[in-house]
Amino acid sequence: MIALIFMFVFCFPTLLQSQENLKIISGPMVTHADIRHVNIWLQVSGKGNIQVSYSPLNENSKERLSKIYVADSAHGFRVLMQIDSVEHGKTYTYAILLNGKNIQVKHPLEFHIPALWQWRSDPPNFKVALGSCFYVNEEQYDRPGKPYGGDYQILTNILQKKPDLMLWLGDNVYLREADWGSKYGIIKRYEHMRALPELQSLLGSVHHYAIWDDHDYGPNDSDRGYVLKHESRNVFMQFWGNPSYGSGKQEGVYTTFQWGDVQFFLLDNRFFRSPNRRITGDRTILGEEQKQWLIDNLASSNATFKVIAMGGQFLNPLERFENYANYKAEQQEIIDLLGKESITGVFFLSGDRHYSEMSELQPKALGPRYPLLDFTVSPLTSGAFSSRTEQDINPLSLPGSAIYERNYGVLEFSGTSNDRSVTFILYDKSGNELWRLTKKSEELGVKKKK
Repeated sequence: MIALIFMFVFCFPTLLQSQENLKIISGPMVTHADIRHVNIWLQVSGKGNIQVSYSPLNENSKERLSKIYVADSAHGFRVLMQIDSVEHGKTYTYAILLNGKNIQVKHPLEFHIPALWQWRSDPPNFKVALGSCFYVNEEQYDRPGKPYGGDYQILTNILQKKPDLMLWLGDNVYLREADWGSKYGIIKRYEHMRALPELQSLLGSVHHYAIWDDHDYGPNDSDRGYVLKHESRNVFMQFWGNPSYGSGKQEGVYTTFQWGDVQFFLLDNRFFRSPNRRITGDRTILGEEQKQWLIDNLASSNATFKVIAMGGQFLNPLERFENYANYKAEQQEIIDLLGKESITGVFFLSGDRHYSEMSELQPKALGPRYPLLDFTVSPLTSGAFSSRTEQDINPLSLPGSAIYERNYGVLEFSGTSNDRSVTFILYDKSGNELWRLTKKSEELGVKKKK
């Protein structure tokens, strides 16, 4: 027995040290929450046990402990922890325990449990932060010349707006030439982005949801032919905490969730996409199954607002870059179905373009009987679009909404059950307001309740 103890202590010092000095690499990140639970993501430095202690904010109640989660090398020492013993409508503070030791974090750690408001009160007012095109420099793998990413302080300014949720609208990671040829490379790029120091405080107290676009899926303008599409999906699932990924037996990363009286539909514009330059065969971005899934869930939704998020611009009619207008038949089919199914309260969110704007499509013979909106928000830290020509001017862009600098967006949902509004706001990297628009639910076809 003594010999065994001697062997363990002196032959395995690395194991003892890693468990003793276990530390947080990135996170914690608050992700999906529902009335009965919330998920928290975390990556640590090695193998060990992880717990969450939590208690309602400003209440003198005993701290609760989650079950113990094990971080292991098979999952890259990343865990997604589910906290179940919570009460609806409350805000909680929380702490992370590594191998039973409380880890001190310099920024506040909080999560919010949605209210059970149905049949009881008006829907809650809440804010959603928006952004896309998030480039984090790494000189060794970046292209030579001036760094492409910057102004990471934009993340601090987002947090200062006190959003309840943040929706990442694609290109949240920029895979480089060294990355997209292997699953290992994809993981390393995600790890580099997620560990950015300026990001951590935003991760710790705002609920995060994400879609992807080409740069966090594969090479530039990549499509369903990308050879590592399944591996890329697997990595996306390891680093985010969306409620689901795909539907039934179909893969992809699309999903839906509801917060208050707003339902969000997070689409996948890569996994099923036919090549942009393909001449023969089908011309699709969503694929038939995802498209029908979207219309099914829109038609059955009782939400006041139905928010459709996808990587590229949906309404911009210019057949430029990767706008949906390059897939005109499918674009028109979706618009027509919104009208045929009498779906109200819809608007779109998009990123990709390295500039922001609001597109508005007025009602036509087909489609819904209210204006369709597409709120494009880009870029967060990537380079802004600077080579605009006459052929790039979107005829549907609302005056003053086109912003050609690093920026982020916020949606504010407010009002009583019978008088709901959504306000669209763009801010610059320092948090200064650049543009704003408010729309009543009635303006988006929603009828008042009697």
